[in-house]
Amino acid sequence: MGVRGGSGELKATRVRYWIVAVLFVLTTVNYADRATMSIAGTAVQKSLGFNSVTLGYIFSAFGWAYVLGQVPGGLLLDKFGSKKVYLWSILTWSVVTSAQGLASWLAPTSAVVALFILRFLLGIAESPSFPANARIVAAWFPHSERGTASAIFNSAQYAALIFFTPFMGWLTQAYGWRYVFFVMGGIGLVAAMGFSAIVHAPHSHPKINESEFEYIRENGALVDLDREDRTIKVPFSWRVVGQLLTNRMLVGIYVGQYCITALTYFFATWFPVYLVKARHMTIIQAGFGAATPAICGVIGGILGGVISDRLIKSGKSLTFARKAPLVVGALLSTAVVLCNLTQDHALVIGFMAVGFFGKGLAALGWAIISDAAPREVTGLSGGIFNAIGNIAGITTPIVIGYIVERTGSFDLALTFVAAHSIVAMLSYLLIVGPIRRFQLR
Repeated sequence: MGVRGGSGELKATRVRYWIVAVLFVLTTVNYADRATMSIAGTAVQKSLGFNSVTLGYIFSAFGWAYVLGQVPGGLLLDKFGSKKVYLWSILTWSVVTSAQGLASWLAPTSAVVALFILRFLLGIAESPSFPANARIVAAWFPHSERGTASAIFNSAQYAALIFFTPFMGWLTQAYGWRYVFFVMGGIGLVAAMGFSAIVHAPHSHPKINESEFEYIRENGALVDLDREDRTIKVPFSWRVVGQLLTNRMLVGIYVGQYCITALTYFFATWFPVYLVKARHMTIIQAGFGAATPAICGVIGGILGGVISDRLIKSGKSLTFARKAPLVVGALLSTAVVLCNLTQDHALVIGFMAVGFFGKGLAALGWAIISDAAPREVTGLSGGIFNAIGNIAGITTPIVIGYIVERTGSFDLALTFVAAHSIVAMLSYLLIVGPIRRFQLR
């Protein structure tokens, strides 16, 4: 493993930073592929002639499948390892993304059905992605760096809005909505090649040296998580699932993740539509308008992880270090409801920017589940955590669709979104209790 420095002493490599950089890029593409319909949605709706409720159901198709795929995806990760499962996931979701563009050649009713089915398949294909991210971070990063690493890949959801939303808006206006899907699917295939070349487990990575390997191992990284000769100590059983679903700490974490993910799905589905329909922006204006708050989301997301890890290094407890940024962020994210009080576009973007920043600051769930999940079933634990969180991907788009259709306004929808921030904050303050690794019985 690795080489020695010129002084004769072993100089530690920094391979783990390349790993998290790849996860960031890959997750950016992941979220951009999810968000294709939110950008193209207004044009698709106009082209095929369906209402907001139908669009809400098309948005939700991803969430249904994503939730259903979490536990099977987690089990596959525990059985076959992160790299194999993740690579097949990337390849499949990229092909399905491209296929959505072909729906424009169908009759309107058939196209709606096809889009729902393809969005459903997209959810299945992407379901192992975040549990895989969490496993890779757990394998490569010590406790005191895990919050930052998790925050970096999690902040990619906002980076997708920064880098790809204006681009997808331009594609829609210049070439038609189908090209959004064709191009984004192609980018996903390129990302798969980069992932395959760079990401390996710590024990088998060709670039890591002994010094880095020993440093991360001695400080809590689960370096042998994906060894092919590793025996899984706890095979799947409903008894294990029951323990994961009834522990008070984990239940509080699940509730918090559901509420925080509700904000994610508002931003990933209805937010660009809100800017077009409620604020009367063009698709291109909405693309750039969404990018500004998204930049604040990236800053908040990374800052939340950095602050959390700094608190640990300064001697604060893991519980305080994880909860403090999350609670402050959840409170700040309620700023989205202030958009109901103004008609000024600059203020709307400003309030959304504060909300995005707060949501990013609060997005420490993956670091927390990496700290709390039993070592024996990290994939399954991450799958359950992500499944419960992403039930919000089903409920949020549908509820907002009905609210907008029935009221003709987004005012109540923004109140609905902000209420989730309050519940997330209360869950961590009143239910979770001390954060520590859960031991299976």
